[in-house]
Amino acid sequence: MSADPTQVLAFETDCHLFDGCGFPAPGLHSFLFEPLWGDGTSNLYFDKTMLLALLGSVIIVVFFWAAFAKPKLVPGKLQMVAEAGYDFVRRGIVYETIGKREGEKYVPLMVSLFFFVWMMNLWSIIPLAQFPVTAIISYPAALAAIVYVLWVSLTFKRHGFVGAFKNFSGYDKSLGGVLPLSMTIELFSNLLVRPFTHTVRLFANMFAGHTLLLLFTIASWYMLNGIGIAYSAVSFVMVIVMTAFELFIQAVQAYVFVLLACSFIQGALAEGH
Repeated sequence: MSADPTQVLAFETDCHLFDGCGFPAPGLHSFLFEPLWGDGTSNLYFDKTMLLALLGSVIIVVFFWAAFAKPKLVPGKLQMVAEAGYDFVRRGIVYETIGKREGEKYVPLMVSLFFFVWMMNLWSIIPLAQFPVTAIISYPAALAAIVYVLWVSLTFKRHGFVGAFKNFSGYDKSLGGVLPLSMTIELFSNLLVRPFTHTVRLFANMFAGHTLLLLFTIASWYMLNGIGIAYSAVSFVMVIVMTAFELFIQAVQAYVFVLLACSFIQGALAEGH
């Protein structure tokens, strides 16, 4: 069965409480989509999440292009909003974490990451889309891989091979006999666990949020029968509450993802680390 919430509801259009049919609970099937183009059994296909990722990228590019194609000294509303978003990431995240001098060159990347992640999250509450692209782990993993490669390459470039090894392993000769154990743990944590947690933090939050939204949405429809209408109303209120909460979480997760990316870069650039 398709993951699309509208299709899930359509599948159980005539199924309500007291009708003798079970509750169509969301599950892993709620995150699987039939290919829009190509064969789903191969690697050559195009599905809903890919379409949303592509549309999200186009929306972001068009938005900033329209805002800054002809910048004015006294900005219009669109330019003002774009400048506020850009400045928030630049000053509030990059400068605060990496520093103005070192961080300026990474501002374009971080702004791009922030708005891309935010847009992919926002699809969850946009009608017809109704699915956060970042709830599919391959998307956060690809973004985390970009940050990981940048972080590792910067560490080697700034500190050389020996310095980078000390950076990754947390080398500190004052630890004495526990130094080998400490270095092993630090290497494992930095080179393997760090990119994994960077990925999962975004993925898990969006996966859980979408599941809860889908659960209450389906429940609202399922209980819309007889005395179950009262429960349906409560469930519908929860849909509204969860949607508002998701709006907050979507922005926070974009912020956290970029903040962590900046902290990794700051660690790579820090002297004597």
